[in-house]
Amino acid sequence: MLRSHQSLLLLMACLIMSCDSRKVSMPADSDIIHENEDKLTHLIIYDVFTPPVASRIYAYASLASYEAIRFQNPQYKSIIVDLKGFNAPPVPIKGKEYNFTLSAIKAFFTVVRKVTFSVDSLNSYEDGLYSRFKSQLDDSTYARSVAFGEKIGKVILKRASTDNYPQTRAKPKFLGSSEPGKWHPTPPDYLDGVEYCWGTMKTLVLDSSAQFAPPPPPPFSNDKKSEYFQQNFRVYDQSKHLTAEQKNIARYWDDNPFVMQHSGHMMFANKKITPGGHWIGITAIACKKTHADAVKTAQAYALTAVAMFDAFISCWQEKYRSSYIRPVTVINDKIDATWLPMLQTPPFPEYPSGHSTITRSAAVMLTHLFGENFAFQDTSDLHYIGMQRHFNSFIQAANEASISRFYGGIHYINSVNAGADQGKKVTEYMIKKLKL
Repeated sequence: MLRSHQSLLLLMACLIMSCDSRKVSMPADSDIIHENEDKLTHLIIYDVFTPPVASRIYAYASLASYEAIRFQNPQYKSIIVDLKGFNAPPVPIKGKEYNFTLSAIKAFFTVVRKVTFSVDSLNSYEDGLYSRFKSQLDDSTYARSVAFGEKIGKVILKRASTDNYPQTRAKPKFLGSSEPGKWHPTPPDYLDGVEYCWGTMKTLVLDSSAQFAPPPPPPFSNDKKSEYFQQNFRVYDQSKHLTAEQKNIARYWDDNPFVMQHSGHMMFANKKITPGGHWIGITAIACKKTHADAVKTAQAYALTAVAMFDAFISCWQEKYRSSYIRPVTVINDKIDATWLPMLQTPPFPEYPSGHSTITRSAAVMLTHLFGENFAFQDTSDLHYIGMQRHFNSFIQAANEASISRFYGGIHYINSVNAGADQGKKVTEYMIKKLKL
């Protein structure tokens, strides 16, 4: 009888230890936020969203996540109350218990499932998260937390439905102009202009897409001593004298989500991370290096994504306003008919450099959040292209991303500098307006 009693006690102890073990196996809240963003990046790559559209997806999804999880720490305030076009966010019921990490998961995927395509690929991951929380929480807390996250997600989606995105779809093709100095499709595939209406999107922070419009680029001229011609000679000469390091820099920051490869009569495409996705990855690195908690992590993703969203709108407004010609077009016509740049020229106008604009916008925000001289090993692209690089600050990384476009033969130096200045102004204005 004693032996049976001892066996029963041992069995109960094992069951208790097993339950404790299940609780301990729950990932940290910040790890869940990181994993959610990483899943979104993979989905964006799979669905081949253009870089501007990808920035929209990151912004809305990351805002939803932050607006739910911020209630873990009352020191954090709402972001969307200071943005344009949002309804007042819901608040938790006083005296009721919530798990705000679960709410953030629900808010995040409520948005993601409406703004992406291949959502079935998320089912197993998302269901697994819900199952883990359900095993840890009582039924009412679980249901309340999920419902709260869904409410926040719907607030975000309501704003998304009025940002002019539907109006930018199904437009006639933009094939540029035969007017001298104006953009038209470039080799090797001569694709029509991507997202030519993106400048009409409603900004989240800026007063308008033209608020920080850069000065006009050098005007067309037939004079070979003009700045218009000389900038093309500089691109051409640089392409003939690239060092191994400069080639690595160009490859590293290419971040072209859909590069067409040609081999004889065969043509295929490589999918890669977008420029915005690269900086979402750098945001993750900064959060992990500083051991940021879940709320700080979600905030960093949201603010960086919002900065890039408005930067893309500003950049694209000018791109299609000036509709500036690409180096390959001028060089093929006036300097060397057989020349091609090291990188494949993206299918949209040249001025200003999009990489320069959005990378500087992200770098300024991350510098504000994590400080200057923040050294880090950038492994954001390691999974996709097998490369990594070390930087001593976010601004250094952004500067390298900018110059990479000149090394790659797809941008002029003037456009690189103009884009970086525009991105800097966008985020500095955002920091001031949101009182960050």
